[in-house]
Amino acid sequence: MRTTIRAALLCAGLVSMPALAAPAVLWEKVWSYDHAAGNAAGQKAEIPAYDPLNDTLWVAGVSGVDVLNARTGALIRHIDLSALGDVNSVAIRNGVAAVAIAAPDHTQPGVVQLFNSNTFAAAERIQVGALPDMVTFTPDGSRLLVANEGERAVMTDPSSTDPAGSVSVIDMSSRTVVATAGFAGVAGSDSVRLFPGKAAAVDLEPEYIAVSPDGSKAYVSLQEANAVGILDLATNTFTEVKSLGTKDYSLPGQGIDPSDKDGSVAVRTVPVKGMYMPDTIATYVAGGQTYLVTANEGDTRDEDVRIKDKSVRLDPSIFPDAAELKKDENLGRLTISPFDGLNASGEHEALYSYGSRSFSIRDANGDLVFDSGDDFERLLGERFPDIFDDGRSDNKGPEPEGLALMDVGGRMLAFIGFERTLEKLATAVIAIYDITDPLQSSFLDFIVSPGDLAPEGLVAFSRDGGYFLAVSSEGSDTTSLFRINLVPEPGGVALVLTALGLLGVIRRKR
Repeated sequence: MRTTIRAALLCAGLVSMPALAAPAVLWEKVWSYDHAAGNAAGQKAEIPAYDPLNDTLWVAGVSGVDVLNARTGALIRHIDLSALGDVNSVAIRNGVAAVAIAAPDHTQPGVVQLFNSNTFAAAERIQVGALPDMVTFTPDGSRLLVANEGERAVMTDPSSTDPAGSVSVIDMSSRTVVATAGFAGVAGSDSVRLFPGKAAAVDLEPEYIAVSPDGSKAYVSLQEANAVGILDLATNTFTEVKSLGTKDYSLPGQGIDPSDKDGSVAVRTVPVKGMYMPDTIATYVAGGQTYLVTANEGDTRDEDVRIKDKSVRLDPSIFPDAAELKKDENLGRLTISPFDGLNASGEHEALYSYGSRSFSIRDANGDLVFDSGDDFERLLGERFPDIFDDGRSDNKGPEPEGLALMDVGGRMLAFIGFERTLEKLATAVIAIYDITDPLQSSFLDFIVSPGDLAPEGLVAFSRDGGYFLAVSSEGSDTTSLFRINLVPEPGGVALVLTALGLLGVIRRKR
């Protein structure tokens, strides 16, 4: 339609080559499936993957995988994998489903179990690193990448068993691990956020992997380290670990609501910095350049403290109003890192909180080109003033976690799921942004889905000319499918009508 309209205007001699107005988005829920209703013990809803060959959704969820009919949401089969450990993730390419499974003892090597996605028959079982948390194929399907998170045995005990984080590279022709990429000696690995006393080779924990569209590099989110590792897929080695820096909440448009005791969602600027700490990461190409998109959830190893705690001493030369800041209705309730931002005397000269309550776009070098600023909390507070969950304001706000990208009618859309939003109503919220031009990214709408809670994994796909988003929510153990459509803004609609009228005039004259 877009080409026809522009052609009509050109024929009329009224315009040169104008762009249409920015689109608006329409969405509707197609179906929802309750995984608990399937009566599979321990089955959750965490990570979905779409199989275009069979029009099915595979949903990974701790005890196994539920395979759903993508058109109706009906359960086709439950695959019980509880005997192998905890199912964390699933990916599908070329008729092969790969399921990442952590060992019962998460510090021991896990496995990736392959399946024929048509017959559901189990194929090879491949040993990988400790706690395989996410799995993805390269664009051509020739390799399978596994993020081995390698968490320590006891989060609060740095001396407990702590396996090294790594990425396993599996060759799909031989179905064997051809490389295990670790972080020892990698440029930048020792200069990012590390737990005190820990070496980068052990402390860096891969969370999520996104492969560049050309298949040359993989970008690995290292959440707790507030960093991204760049993996060269020609050599299967990490070439760099890039610190993501911090977000300054004292700047206009970058504020947060720091308290759950201030009576409302009150977004304001505060003298605090946010560590981005992304969970999900994705890639896309715009203007011939590769960009990274991250959902900046934030994460801790249970080391966080509140600003009002006696152990938190504020440098009086920087925080002369420390007593006022430590009140509950101000910054007192906000959780921060106990070891970042300390001076030589052990006083906090800077306050670092977890996550940035936003999503970001970065270039292929990891440099920031766009951040959604205070959009999430501000817009949620404005639209849902009585039901937006203010109870998480002192922690990480709405906690943007899941992320999916999809080209819809020539526009690149980003879908960002919030782990914490309308919990009072057991309702999930997913933000939609137009990121076609990374530098001019804009908010479009919220998907609001009653009956779903705490979206964990998102996958977007097209079928039969339609566009769809599947969302698995771990709080409600449901998977829901949404149909997505774009429509022109009112100005664009007027342009459409004008163009169609001009076409009619031109045809009548001919």
